Amino acid sequence: MRSHSHNGSRRTPGKRDFLDLSSLSAAELQGLLGLGLRLKSELKSGLEHPYLRGRTLAMIFQKPSLRTRLTFETGMAQLGGHAIYLAPGDIGIGERESVKDVARNLSRWVDLIMVRTFAHSTCVELAREASVPVINGLTDALHPCQLVADLMTLIEHFGEIRKLKVAFVGDGFNLANSWIEAAALTGLDLRLACPAGYQPEKSFVARLRREKLGLLTDDPVEAVRDADVIYTDTWTSMGQEAEAERRRRDFRGFQVNRALVRHAARDAIVMHCLPAHRGEEITDELLDGPQSVVLEQAENRLHAQKAVMVWLLRPEILGRPAVPANSTKSASR
Repeated sequence: MRSHSHNGSRRTPGKRDFLDLSSLSAAELQGLLGLGLRLKSELKSGLEHPYLRGRTLAMIFQKPSLRTRLTFETGMAQLGGHAIYLAPGDIGIGERESVKDVARNLSRWVDLIMVRTFAHSTCVELAREASVPVINGLTDALHPCQLVADLMTLIEHFGEIRKLKVAFVGDGFNLANSWIEAAALTGLDLRLACPAGYQPEKSFVARLRREKLGLLTDDPVEAVRDADVIYTDTWTSMGQEAEAERRRRDFRGFQVNRALVRHAARDAIVMHCLPAHRGEEITDELLDGPQSVVLEQAENRLHAQKAVMVWLLRPEILGRPAVPANSTKSASR
């Protein structure tokens, strides 16, 4: 049976969305991460897991995408479902049709909606008006799907992630905001290094300080000192292209390079959510070097997206035991 009704009601009792990490409890986040790692193990073992057979995902894109589109589309196929790509010109959400009308129409046809857009308010309104779950595939405020993949990568690399020292060096934009949410739920020691004028949104800075989640500085060396993880992102995000030259000047000294990494822990890893502007926020030497786990992060986007979709539509799957690596049976729907 479907997890929602098509009877015209805007609200479905018990409907969940995935718009941010702050809406989750620490236990829910741990369950989601465990599910992602389990789905990855099942896939690597050759085990089919068509948990979403017959379900349909609508993917609304207002921003270009490689990882988000491919991992959601591939993930839904591996789960036995079907994904429909809606390019910016296909529906003109908020222009040709109101967000409300798009949400209400899609709710009559599909089981799940993913949106990758600019304004976070678009994502929030979609979730409010849709009677099916909505996933934030990225907004200018937050990128929770990326953080699920990143946290999975840290678990694989370190095992226990509580108290890990994570240095985020760069623009206090959506990724920095999501790292603050992640630190609140996991106990990570977060150090944010952002140039003056590029700090995270004020409410996130206030939370960082109020909950003593870490430090905010304009000194990359201070943030990176003894860090276990060094994380960076592009200095110029989509929609900010006109600011690129000014940003390159303002972020001078914030490049993740060999000189900066020397201040981190000896076995520190380097992370980047991609796409990367090589030679700007990070050097080729670090991006392609032995400390880099960027491809592991990218791979884990697939398993993270699958976990989110299963968590929203088949939450009972979380309670199932992990399947042994040598199993050859198909997982039941």
